[in-house]
Amino acid sequence: MNKVKLILGVVVLALFVLSMSAFIVDERELAIKFRLGEIAEVDYPTGIHFQVPLVNNVRKFDKRIQTLDADPERYLTAEKKNVLVDSFVKWRIGDVEKFFKSVSGDFWTANQRLSQVVKDGLRSEFGKRSVQEVVSGERDQIMDSITKSSALQAKEFGIEVVDVRIKRVDLPQEVSNSVFRRMEAERDRVAKDYRSKGAEAAERIRAGADRQRTIILAGANQKAEKMRGEGDAKATETYANAYGADPEFYAFYRSLDAYEKVFSNRGDLLVLEPDSEFFQYFGGKQSAEK
Repeated sequence: MNKVKLILGVVVLALFVLSMSAFIVDERELAIKFRLGEIAEVDYPTGIHFQVPLVNNVRKFDKRIQTLDADPERYLTAEKKNVLVDSFVKWRIGDVEKFFKSVSGDFWTANQRLSQVVKDGLRSEFGKRSVQEVVSGERDQIMDSITKSSALQAKEFGIEVVDVRIKRVDLPQEVSNSVFRRMEAERDRVAKDYRSKGAEAAERIRAGADRQRTIILAGANQKAEKMRGEGDAKATETYANAYGADPEFYAFYRSLDAYEKVFSNRGDLLVLEPDSEFFQYFGGKQSAEK
């Protein structure tokens, strides 16, 4: 019985020592083994590894890509104008030994140091360019340049910079308001210019139309007067021919026309001498004899 207990105790102790000795490095991790506080071994491959308990200890670090998303920062351009830049950095541990020695393996400290490196790079790049260039013209060049310069400096911390991206470049609110007012004034000026040009064109078109109307009316009146004159001449000629063919009948016809116009209404009254020439065709036989 005692032997069984002894064997069980030895097995339990062995399992305990084994559990203290073995450690697993995940594919998402990097590990450093320390011996009495000093770095003994790094760059462990993925899998199960062993250490001497109490003498060695192991620290593991996330080797996946990290994101440093800093708050928007103000930078001066070459024109000494402020721009508000929102950026982020993608990075991971490149050298785990340097990473531990430089920032004690602390990710918050690593982010702070890397943030300062990126800010210095942004300040330098924006200081070389105008607002127009940083807003639209050379953003890709700026990001490439900052990525390269930041990667070079971050190697001192055991950090590998994967990418630096600029999400947005804005003008500060007070500058944006000023720019908006200038743009608004410029648009108003352009609108007034278009309106004045439109009014000028409208007046020119209206004047042209009035001139054409006058010309057309004058031509029509001239043609009408010519046609009226030709009609009057034709009528006069017809009257003259009719009078020459039978003067007595023509005189009689003209008298009838005059009677019709004078006595067109019942109330019409005409006071004349009975033997007036106007009534020459009302005298019956006497008139006929005449």
